[in-house]
Amino acid sequence: MSVIFSSLPRKHFSGPIRGIIFDWAGTTVDWGCFAPTGVFKEIFAEKGIEVTDAEVRLPMGKFKRDHIAEICSMSRVAELWIKIHGTACIEADIDKLFEAFVPKQLSVLTDCSKVVPELLDTVDELRRRKIKIGSTTGYSAEMMKIVSKVAAEQGYVPDACFCPDHVAAARPAPWMAFRNAEAFGISQLSAFLKIGDTVSDIEEGLNAGMWSIGVVLSSSVLGLRHDEVVNMSSEKLSPLVEKARTVFFNAGAHAVIDTLADLPELIDEINLGLSKGELP
Repeated sequence: MSVIFSSLPRKHFSGPIRGIIFDWAGTTVDWGCFAPTGVFKEIFAEKGIEVTDAEVRLPMGKFKRDHIAEICSMSRVAELWIKIHGTACIEADIDKLFEAFVPKQLSVLTDCSKVVPELLDTVDELRRRKIKIGSTTGYSAEMMKIVSKVAAEQGYVPDACFCPDHVAAARPAPWMAFRNAEAFGISQLSAFLKIGDTVSDIEEGLNAGMWSIGVVLSSSVLGLRHDEVVNMSSEKLSPLVEKARTVFFNAGAHAVIDTLADLPELIDEINLGLSKGELP
């Protein structure tokens, strides 16, 4: 039996970009992604373990229970857990940590869901271009009810939002991104740009076959508040930004932008690439 491949030219999607799938905290709201950071540190402190900012931020973007499980699996934390509690951290312990996390997270979301400064003008431009606006998140649907409400009061209402509760597996699996594509009736995955502020965002976009983009200045990877970014000297800020960019590129990002204000120009560049046959 022989295998013969077709020699006929194949048709590829040639643009333009038809959908943007935004992350939430650290991308469209909560500059620096601080809402979950303090809560993660609090629930572990209650168990006698002081986790660092770096440990807390490493799994950022994942479903919050998955995030907790990953912190627990870190060697330093795992060793401390055994030392303090006498046994290794098990699924029941993770469940209890998540149960403690949820009400604490819900209590701070209203005050930690301010939209990033560049968002509304960028969304207006996307609307002008008739680009659909979707979203995915590491927050549960219960948490997103609060975040969405606060964002809507500020003028940001995406066309779709899918949470870990809505799919079989959260990031880095592509299912939330796929649900956005399904909701919009757009089957060409290369017509989508997935943008976020964490490694798991980048992985989600790549696994979905979409253009996967990192945003730096508001990101959890950079981990700075807006006023810190604005007031920091370029000599201090530039190496931190370059380090964050490297994190995104090492994760496989197709491109990295400083803020959402850079998004329309990036879309133009990707559209040009698509017209020449480039694919994500």
